[in-house]
Amino acid sequence: MAIYAIGDVQGCHAELLALLEKIAFDPRTDQVWFVGDLVNRGPRSLETLRTIRDLGESAICVLGNHDLHLLAVAAGISRTKHRDTFGDVLSAPDRDELLQWLRHRPLLHENRGFYLIHAGLPPQWTAEQAVALAHEAEAAIRGDEYAEFLAQMYGNQPDLWDVGLMGPERLRFITNCLTRLRYCTRNGRVDFKQKGRPGTQPAELLPWFAVSGRRSAGMNIVFGHWSTLGFHVSEGAYCLDTGCLWGGELTALRLDGDFERIAVPNMGGRYQIPSPA
Repeated sequence: MAIYAIGDVQGCHAELLALLEKIAFDPRTDQVWFVGDLVNRGPRSLETLRTIRDLGESAICVLGNHDLHLLAVAAGISRTKHRDTFGDVLSAPDRDELLQWLRHRPLLHENRGFYLIHAGLPPQWTAEQAVALAHEAEAAIRGDEYAEFLAQMYGNQPDLWDVGLMGPERLRFITNCLTRLRYCTRNGRVDFKQKGRPGTQPAELLPWFAVSGRRSAGMNIVFGHWSTLGFHVSEGAYCLDTGCLWGGELTALRLDGDFERIAVPNMGGRYQIPSPA
């Protein structure tokens, strides 16, 4: 069985089909792991969701910030933004089934020594903590009161982990790290404003995976979210967001062998202005 992880698709459906063909994906024997942000900004979010959902158990998907934004808009919690392109999902006849499926995707998937997330981990979290805390937020997203969770998930505070955090603040911090994190300070204070490549950030900030002494060191963490970072492997961190949406590539990384990278180029030009999501 081959296992491939695939970077942010964001509605780039033609590129997804081309990549699955290029890796000779067989849903009867293989698995594909998606790092989240299946939808939005690209042209075909609806077809992307249907294709991945229909792969059944051969597809593992974690939630990204754009996926949560779609759920919040569908629930009437948030308004669409001018660059959103998931109207096809909202008006689809199978809308409710697709959103129900999406809402029950995890925030973290662990298997075969790999941890699949969308964005990052703060340096205070161990592997065990990351798994347990992700389950806390997943339960809120999947529960009957999920609309209340979605209404309270927006905002950049709190910005420092504390085991005493409770309620909406605790869930917001967990969700923000797993779906939005790029940079933090050496003591783990998170920052959600800086989106550029490493070297462009203020001196006090480091990429989350480069913080010395982080308690998740030794984990193999596969993530996306960071198109300006691009394909990157260091410190057990594997970034697979190669900016297909912005005119780059859609990348797959084989996890069960020699870490072969396979990519297909953007097939239709930039769908949006080149600004990281």
